[in-house]
Amino acid sequence: MKVNTLTISTLIIAAVFIVIFALFAVLDISTSKKRKERYRTGATVTSYLMLLPAVLLAFMFVLLPILYSLGYAFTDYYLLEPQNISFVGFDNFKEVFEEIGQGGTLYHALINTLIFVVGVVPLQIGLALLLALFVNKPLKGSKIFKVCFFAPVVISLSVTSMLWRDILSGSETGLLNAFLGLFGAEAHDWLRDPATAMPCIIVLSAWQGCGYQMLIFLSGLTNIRKELYEAAALDGAGAWTQFKLVTWPGLRSTFVYILITVFIGACRISTQPMLLTGYQDHTVTLSYYMYQTGYRDRWVGLSSAVALLMTIVIGTITLIQRRLFREKD
Repeated sequence: MKVNTLTISTLIIAAVFIVIFALFAVLDISTSKKRKERYRTGATVTSYLMLLPAVLLAFMFVLLPILYSLGYAFTDYYLLEPQNISFVGFDNFKEVFEEIGQGGTLYHALINTLIFVVGVVPLQIGLALLLALFVNKPLKGSKIFKVCFFAPVVISLSVTSMLWRDILSGSETGLLNAFLGLFGAEAHDWLRDPATAMPCIIVLSAWQGCGYQMLIFLSGLTNIRKELYEAAALDGAGAWTQFKLVTWPGLRSTFVYILITVFIGACRISTQPMLLTGYQDHTVTLSYYMYQTGYRDRWVGLSSAVALLMTIVIGTITLIQRRLFREKD
């Protein structure tokens, strides 16, 4: 594929996208005319023109990269030789499954990602719920606690990872080793040891992200009517019974949203292992593998194939989660 071919395909996709966008506008205008809505045409045109810049940005930086990634998954695209790209069918997918079957780096990336998701999702959501229940109580200084719990979310994940790298340093001067040394414990290299590296990354990630989910849970708690708690208390319900029969049903839709978003975010982990341990088999994840394969090794085709498979799996699990936790009439 030559550069001019890539440009032509981009222009064709952009033209199709603009035509579809214009068709929606025309359909909206025609519908308003049939209903004889006054001043509807001018308002519709103005609305779509105001939406156009945001839609174009979404097309350029979201939709177009996704479409090209889907196409590259079936090619042998090498980043340094874009003119020699050719269609290889499902060869990239065969290579992916072969590497997993042979226990290669991709196998370790898959296992590490599963371990991280299974560990961080319940831990982060549980911490967020406990913090939300705590700050929701009418206590003095609750606003200060909200700020303190939310502060790690504001800090850049890169900065947080660097701070935790110093805390978990394997030297005797590392903060955690220095603290444990007060009790006679020997220095331990937490991030180099395969038994402790991933648990440390899980704790770091749960601590860093639970403040955001805390605010979402808190918004759900404020929407639960206090009369329900008063009625439950009059019926002799204790704290646990009130939580089970009043709080949890009221937070069901909020919990589903948090579960899906935390799960998707956990599947995409790459920054923490990249900054804490580097490209090691005991901490490499699927997103980190895709970055290494696509940008460091320049094999964009293989990286896109992994991304496509990962998207299919995440999408399927997300749909299953929504079906399992959907509210019944």
